[in-house]
Amino acid sequence: MPWKVLISAPYLLPVIEEFRDFFDDNQIETVIADVEERMEEAQLLPLVADIDGVICGDDRITERVIAAAPKLKVIAKWGTGIDSIDSEAAQRRNIRVCRTPDAFTEPVADSVLGYVLSFARRLPWMSDAMKAGVWDKIPGRAIFETTIGVVGVGAVGSAVLRRAGAFGARLLGTDIHEIDAAHIQSLGVHMVSMDELLRDSDFISLNCDLNPTSQHLFGEAEFARMKRSAVIINAARGPVIDEVALVQALERGEIAGAALDVFEDEPLPSSSPLRGMDNVMLAPHNSNSSPTSWQRVHESTLKQLLGGLKAAG
Repeated sequence: MPWKVLISAPYLLPVIEEFRDFFDDNQIETVIADVEERMEEAQLLPLVADIDGVICGDDRITERVIAAAPKLKVIAKWGTGIDSIDSEAAQRRNIRVCRTPDAFTEPVADSVLGYVLSFARRLPWMSDAMKAGVWDKIPGRAIFETTIGVVGVGAVGSAVLRRAGAFGARLLGTDIHEIDAAHIQSLGVHMVSMDELLRDSDFISLNCDLNPTSQHLFGEAEFARMKRSAVIINAARGPVIDEVALVQALERGEIAGAALDVFEDEPLPSSSPLRGMDNVMLAPHNSNSSPTSWQRVHESTLKQLLGGLKAAG
């Protein structure tokens, strides 16, 4: 039975021809979307009337999009987070929503530690000064002299803690879920309240999912409770931080810096004040970068797509 599948996952599209045999062998007709970062509802609506499946990135697959796709059987997310998909609307239609859990744990944790090292050792700033002809020994800190707090002690948060622990940092963690005692002991992390983590951490890494409990989890009140010398790192989801409040906290000197891989609006608007701040490091939602991880997610996503199509008949 032939199926029609919309492919809008930006990381899969450049290598889609490598999987042409898979699509041909399984009688899957592909519809290739024109997408840069993600597709909004209005862009998706004209494309979904006759599709059986979707391989998506962070596209806004809303209730309206699902309602406009009467043949839709499976939504295969390329990656882990499914916060941009209306899973409840999909469930009401018995549409399978698939993802690859822990897809990018290692590269994301590497990126977080890279930001910690960059700020602690002042590496980008010394490099910029040297290139500008300035010989300035900018003071830095060793990691063992710092306290690193992780919000969300899941797979990625745990990987961040393991890396930071190897450098001798004092480790704090907080989570809305109870974490297994043996796992806590293996990480060497002290589980504390959010208030204590905000008060004591030199670096705070956000590694939680985006859901109603974490939307704007960090806002004006949270930044005000952080150390003035502290740095916030977000490689999770942009809306976990209230960016207006973050900009204000940075401008007021309430915190020392920020490292952001994700944003409330992506791509980050050219008008964003964050682009002009010397104490902010920015990246284009790229902390998942890893050829091995990408290949695994390509294969996992295709397998789940086919399984969902076959199960639906």
